[in-house]
Amino acid sequence: MKKCKLVLVLISCFLLSYWNGNAQMMATNPKNEFRAVWIATVVNIDWPKSSTDNVNKQKADFIEILDAYKKLNYNAVIVQIRSVGDAFYPTELAPWSRFLTGKEGQAPKPYFDTLAWMIKETHARGFEFHAWLNPYRATMDLNTAILSPQHDFYKHPDWMIKYGGKYYYNPALPEVQNHLLSIVEEVVEKYDIDAIHFDDYFYPYKIKGEQFNDTDSFKKYGNGLSIEDWRRSNVNNFVKCVSLSIKNLKPWVQFGISPFGVWRNKSVDPKGSETESGQTNYDDLFADPIAWMQNKWIDYLVPQLYWSMDHPKASYSKLLRWWSENSTNTAIYIGNGTYKINADSDKKWSNPNEIPNQIDITRTYKNIQGNAFFSAKSFLNRNQNVAQLLIENQYKYPALPNVVPNSIKKMAIVPTANNILVNPISSSFNVKYPLYSKVRYVMVYGAKFNSKIDINDPSQIIDKIAFKENNDTVEIVIPTYKLDKNTTCAITFIDFYGNESQPTLVNFTL
Repeated sequence: MKKCKLVLVLISCFLLSYWNGNAQMMATNPKNEFRAVWIATVVNIDWPKSSTDNVNKQKADFIEILDAYKKLNYNAVIVQIRSVGDAFYPTELAPWSRFLTGKEGQAPKPYFDTLAWMIKETHARGFEFHAWLNPYRATMDLNTAILSPQHDFYKHPDWMIKYGGKYYYNPALPEVQNHLLSIVEEVVEKYDIDAIHFDDYFYPYKIKGEQFNDTDSFKKYGNGLSIEDWRRSNVNNFVKCVSLSIKNLKPWVQFGISPFGVWRNKSVDPKGSETESGQTNYDDLFADPIAWMQNKWIDYLVPQLYWSMDHPKASYSKLLRWWSENSTNTAIYIGNGTYKINADSDKKWSNPNEIPNQIDITRTYKNIQGNAFFSAKSFLNRNQNVAQLLIENQYKYPALPNVVPNSIKKMAIVPTANNILVNPISSSFNVKYPLYSKVRYVMVYGAKFNSKIDINDPSQIIDKIAFKENNDTVEIVIPTYKLDKNTTCAITFIDFYGNESQPTLVNFTL
């Protein structure tokens, strides 16, 4: 390799005219867009494929998911780390999950901190890691013999309510809320996550002929409210406490919730959506996303619109418009049901263009900034015709996730390239971690031959490289073919909030 003369040029004002924020408003190929996939661990839906798989196979299978979605230009994973009072990480607050090790309470063999490892591999591929917890569901069935003695069912039986063939934590009890808050706080404190994520399970979905027996708690804590308002108050209080705690511990960690797709039907509330949903957030799950947004308790919402575009009772198109018109103070992403592709009684899901069309119409609403897809196995060696449509059209180029809401700021620092080397195969240099800053990635951009570098053009994204823990330098290696005969690239920093610095030009001249 030949040592090159280092030529660094901070892009000046006239070049920055290419850095036009309006480019992100384009309907196709936006530079910033949330593209996430849920990785469900409960009953081994997505990962691990089997609870009896050995550790090496489990690691290989997780990396397969990451690499598959990296090729599809996704940029975030929402990984379920707590589903039924268990944990995919070492903690005194819950037993190891049987979905990971085959037996609840049993640690992986050979031992490894599963969550720390997943986060490391996720960030290494440029993804955000959203830690998905189901707070209230305690068991999947009534077979309590398979539970660890360390499970809360045995440690705190007074916290449990039996309903619909499962056990649930009683959301009304202050000790339950404090316990669940401690679980969230531990994850935020110990792990380098990008977000805490709750799904749609608050009070359980209603089952005809059964009652959720929280009567004693209502008598004790009801405080004159109706039982419906009291239940919503219990959920709201928990959401508020989680929000305040996360931001107190690590302000850059997001708090996101993925509620059921219908807030209320218009038939019961003129502010509701034009739907005929059998259950709704407000009336049945006692979850009120409107209140969460109004009070700024969450950073993002991902309403689960798992219906086809023109579904007669719950149209994706109509619900998309409703969420767009009723969003405040919060980033809105849309949850899409890729699990239904070629597997639903609604034959619209047999059309390979259903998901691409849903993404297209989502992009027409400026205040909706992306999508999340349930679930990971949907495009893992299946439905490749749909995946190919995405990679050729909607997800042709990479995109960066959005900045944490209400945390947009101009970064004062810019990266500096050091130790530039070049040979016919590749060019390389390293970038040092800036002092007194919270920087997660270095972005690398390159233009096609004779074109000017425009860091708002996602087609010019070459790579996104993470700083590794306990390593203050990252090495950048760019294959020559990616520079397309150019001798220049641009680099930027991405901080923990998702803000991007101004670019620095790196010139590979001998």
